[in-house]
Amino acid sequence: MNSAMTPTPALKKILIIDDDVSVQASLALVLKQSGYAALACDDQQQALDLLAVQAVDLVLLDMNFSRSTTGEEGLALLTEIKKAYPNLPVLLMSAWGSIALAVRGVKLGAADFFTKPWNNAQLVQLVQTTLYLASSEAEAGRKAEGLSRKYLDAQFEFSAIVGEHPDLLKVLATIGRVANTKASVLILGESGTGKELIADAIHRNSPRAGLPAVKVNMGAVSSALFESEMFGHVKGAFTDAKSDRKGHFVTAHGSTLFLDEIGELNRADQVKLLRVLQSHTVQAVGRSEAVDVDVRIVCATNSELAEQVAAGEFREDLFYRLNLITIRLPALRERRSDIPLLATQLIKSLVSSYGMASVNLAPSAYAWLASRPWPGNIRQLKQSIERTLLLVGKPELGQEDFVFAEQHDESQERGHFAVDGMTLDAVEKHMIVKALETHQGNITHVAKALGLSRFALYRRLEKHHIAIGDDKTVADN
Repeated sequence: MNSAMTPTPALKKILIIDDDVSVQASLALVLKQSGYAALACDDQQQALDLLAVQAVDLVLLDMNFSRSTTGEEGLALLTEIKKAYPNLPVLLMSAWGSIALAVRGVKLGAADFFTKPWNNAQLVQLVQTTLYLASSEAEAGRKAEGLSRKYLDAQFEFSAIVGEHPDLLKVLATIGRVANTKASVLILGESGTGKELIADAIHRNSPRAGLPAVKVNMGAVSSALFESEMFGHVKGAFTDAKSDRKGHFVTAHGSTLFLDEIGELNRADQVKLLRVLQSHTVQAVGRSEAVDVDVRIVCATNSELAEQVAAGEFREDLFYRLNLITIRLPALRERRSDIPLLATQLIKSLVSSYGMASVNLAPSAYAWLASRPWPGNIRQLKQSIERTLLLVGKPELGQEDFVFAEQHDESQERGHFAVDGMTLDAVEKHMIVKALETHQGNITHVAKALGLSRFALYRRLEKHHIAIGDDKTVADN
């Protein structure tokens, strides 16, 4: 972590609340060796009395204070602490079997949780991250009114992200606060809003930027191959294991692992992922020993994970492990003032990619583009500009040109295509391409429309060399 953004440990006081003296001593030693001032107490009233007279920066709170293992005592004390000191961060201590209790604690205001027994280095990293986020959040509150794109660009590398709308600037400010930490980030947003761009920006502005980020589309990873793909395998571990494979976690060691479409992960594989995130170790298929991995997790989805949790489709404990920081991207219709900036950047990029002479957009074109609903967000905007550019072929595009291109596209969709002379593969490819256009590249909707599983659709995309979302400079996902 950059020393300029790391809290000064010597100035930070951490309160340990646990009725086990040996736990108090072990935690205090680890914290003092890392430069923190450690205080300790063993029951609820002592903790509240101490907080009333001592300025504390962080609390490490055990879930139980007696022979009872319900965790209700810890939750009750957490509630009291957050009521009296709402800005004081609290980390909960829990056994693996009590993670559900810790998740309840996060709902009540805890910053995060860790399990016993803990790894000293990982615990210190969690303490540093929690303290840094708490201090940066307070600083962000003081500066929120003065946010500007120029101010943010002077501090961070956001050149791939176009826009100046206040909602986007808040997203960029959040990236700036969290990029330098190891905190897991969950990016939410509709298809086409640019979630992968945000993941790239988090990585590019982090201390891990020296290594390439590893990106995995979870919707394309079958359950049968999940452990092999994510954790690796050794030669001979199963029939098709012709050689050793590292797996995405080991490949991303020291870097960032971007898990796109995380909502597509089934519950059995969610458990496997949670254990790795908790233990920071992976065990390759066919190997007896586990290896440590240092990976920063960034996830993205266009679905509402909270709703999936409520429906029992996504594990609540994994949800709270992944969304220490949540970034919600605004839809394009929610930041219409950015459409002219995006359109200008897109037309320049497309003209360059096609090797064409310079093409400009007339004021009427900007007005028309800004008025459209764009359910497919930036990806759909790009498709509209690209289609018009190719169909019209003029040095300046106006509203009438975009209307013409749109009507031409609609008439083509209403028409029938001839299959005479077309191979079965050609017909299949044509249907997939048309479905992708109709559903603005939403893989889930395309697969459903074609009557295919997502995995089967990805195999056909690869077979026919069909690329989706290949322009990473403006939008993805």
